[in-house]
Amino acid sequence: MAKIIRIHEHGEPSVLRVETAEVAEPGPGEVKIRQEAVGVNFFDTMLRDGRVNGPLPMVLGSEGSGVVEAVGPGVADIHVGERVAYFASMGAYASERLIDASSLVALPQDISNEQAAAFLAKGLTAWMGLRALHDIAPGEVVLVAGASGNVGSILSRWAMALGATVIGVAGSRGKLDKVRAGAHHAFHSQDPEALTKIRAVAPEGVDVVFDFVGHGTAELTAAAVRSGGKIVAIGAASGQLQTDALEVTRRGIEVVSGGVQDHVNTATVGEASGQLFQAMRDGLFHDLRVSRYAFTDVSRAHADVAARRLTGLPVLRV
Repeated sequence: MAKIIRIHEHGEPSVLRVETAEVAEPGPGEVKIRQEAVGVNFFDTMLRDGRVNGPLPMVLGSEGSGVVEAVGPGVADIHVGERVAYFASMGAYASERLIDASSLVALPQDISNEQAAAFLAKGLTAWMGLRALHDIAPGEVVLVAGASGNVGSILSRWAMALGATVIGVAGSRGKLDKVRAGAHHAFHSQDPEALTKIRAVAPEGVDVVFDFVGHGTAELTAAAVRSGGKIVAIGAASGQLQTDALEVTRRGIEVVSGGVQDHVNTATVGEASGQLFQAMRDGLFHDLRVSRYAFTDVSRAHADVAARRLTGLPVLRV
């Protein structure tokens, strides 16, 4: 019997229930995985509390890693005993699960299951921003709104390694130390002088804004980017980014967005994951720690995510 974490209603972290379930043998194109680590994302908390609609009952989570226990008919390139991970397949909060073989990424020997669960989805989201939505170039000045968040922290460090000057913006003064660790300049959005300080670094405006916050930073985002620049809207922690369409058009600003599944797919996942794993080997994220939780302690993990108490990338150890 597998352990699964399911919600039957929306609400506080207490609605997360640890249950048991039988896992069938894999069907055509499927693989059965014994999981060792499961990633926890802010989006999981939005599904749990109902800010994002989803069918109930629901097994949360979309990223994890483990060992292949069985393969179904038609699966030729994945083998029993192989270590694999995935980043966009619902139903991750489980000790064992079935998954479509096409969703899996084979793990190199030097990337642990825990590292994969912590970094794969967040790192590939950062890759999408830096390579698919905007192909960053050395010498560019970029602003990262939400730079203290998990994906923002990864993207900021990666952008620096690629030769960009990074301005990190946090939501409050208390998060500035975390932002400074991965950016050349750090400001917080509640500072009335934030825009003036950003313009002191980039007098004409930044070349590109990576916005993980959305509605709460829309005004600062639009004012900080140069005419002819780009706004890359990836997250919406405070609601969807809303820009003045007429002003954006007048200034020639390009606004782009997208989901990781749209840009990291069969054609690109090898390149994207390979670049992410190499960045990890190169130590780009060496100071980003993992916050470990026991699988049955999922309610505390969700409470810490919602309250912004995390000290690292959250992972459930199965």
